[in-house]
Amino acid sequence: MGRAVRVFSSLTLISRIAGLGRDIATARVFGDTAIGSAFVAAFAIPNFFRRLLGEGALTAAFIPLYTQLDRDDPDAARRFGALVIRRLTIVTGLITIFVELALLGVLLLDGRNPERVLSVRLIMVMFPFMPMVCVAAILGGMLQTHGRFGPSAGMPILLNVITIIAAIPFVLTKSPDQVQAAYVIGIAILISGVAQVAWGVLALGPRAAFNAPSDGVAESVRTMLKRFVPVVIGMGTLQINSMLDMLIAMWPNWVGPTMFGLEYPLDERSNSILGYSQRLYQFPLGVFGVAVATAIFPMLARTTNDADAFARTLRRGLRLSLFIGLPASVGLILVRDPLTFVVYSGGGRGFSADGVARAAAVLAGYAPAIWAFSINQVWTRAFYAAGRMRTPMIVAMVMVGLNLTLNLTLIWPLREAGLAWSTSICALIQCLILAALSRRLTGLNPLDRPTTLACLRIIGISIVMAGAVAILDRLLPDAATWTGNLVVLVALTGAGGLAFFALARMSRSAELAWLLHQSSPATPDPE
Repeated sequence: MGRAVRVFSSLTLISRIAGLGRDIATARVFGDTAIGSAFVAAFAIPNFFRRLLGEGALTAAFIPLYTQLDRDDPDAARRFGALVIRRLTIVTGLITIFVELALLGVLLLDGRNPERVLSVRLIMVMFPFMPMVCVAAILGGMLQTHGRFGPSAGMPILLNVITIIAAIPFVLTKSPDQVQAAYVIGIAILISGVAQVAWGVLALGPRAAFNAPSDGVAESVRTMLKRFVPVVIGMGTLQINSMLDMLIAMWPNWVGPTMFGLEYPLDERSNSILGYSQRLYQFPLGVFGVAVATAIFPMLARTTNDADAFARTLRRGLRLSLFIGLPASVGLILVRDPLTFVVYSGGGRGFSADGVARAAAVLAGYAPAIWAFSINQVWTRAFYAAGRMRTPMIVAMVMVGLNLTLNLTLIWPLREAGLAWSTSICALIQCLILAALSRRLTGLNPLDRPTTLACLRIIGISIVMAGAVAILDRLLPDAATWTGNLVVLVALTGAGGLAFFALARMSRSAELAWLLHQSSPATPDPE
């Protein structure tokens, strides 16, 4: 598990750094403007389907079956993968055609609002990205089953690099045409989708036999589809909640400045501020939280017939998620102000001072739940690996309803930050509920005494780290310039990282040893 997490995290880290560069470039072009909100929304919609279908529910329903077939009959696994990809291509292609026609109808019926017209047109340009990345995600799931985490983790690098190349000319232009830039970058995103599919096919080699016959695997596909609906709800809570956040934030752009006769608390810049702020908390979540869940999923699927091995794997996944996620939560809360300033402002380009302050407030709402987002990824995959599809689905449905209620309540006093706090509160509640229900998986307690003690130790280390960073922050002078904020950000981040690493070393944390490969997963925990 440690080796898989290291490989996946290393390449995902490169991808996320490139993604951060992509966000820096596009934020410098669009800033916290209405055009920025339209671009963020247009990019978010196909990515929602990618995360929900490709990287989320479909792979969660696909990987256990593909893993079992590959273990028992590799040729059947190859036919199963080919049939799934063929049907996925047809279904997502039809969805794309339907959405494009529906959006065209919107333009023809009501094309008077220029901001709404721009937003709809950008969605039409970028939506075909969805079927390509869904197929790429299934290819990535097949690669992960065969122990090849590198190519699947590296696919998003293509998206980020191609997007940066398309954005650079506009970044270097003193007063770029933002509308033209949005279309050019949108087309570049489509090109990256083609590149990701091609990379996945090349990495799979002979296993990517899309014309393989479907003899004997139709029943496996039907089983996967039966699991799909519960999984799409249970695993997609974060994605569904994020999409609800975006829809609420885009109300001023798509509908108007009022709701039910009341002045709406958000404005046309809100979705840009919200979307770019989400990228910052998703950085550690995508690099480490998803890496642990991705690495653990095939391992859980292989141990479903061995309750002890299943529980042992699950416990290690939970501990690794908390070991990485909790200090990330604490750290982002402490550095939110210099971080948002450095990444999205400076040099007279990017976010305004008001936009930076609002983005920092949004980040403060998302950051406290990074560890819960990470652990929820592990919990849900454990339920799915064990074939328990309904439990996460029911919990998720309750959380989506609660999130929508909190969204429409908290935006009035907190503006965009209310959307962030709503998502975090729901993630924390979901984590606690899944933990309480987890005994049903194996009949064993996943939170046994060593795991509980390890969690308490991680909490203690994070508290000490937070104190050290807070003291240093008080000692550093207030920064008003971009360079000054960069110095503060580097100092606080470096101090926090060194403090946490040193404390983990001193306390002989098993989680650090696993990540550094200093102990075998088969050896006892160094408690």
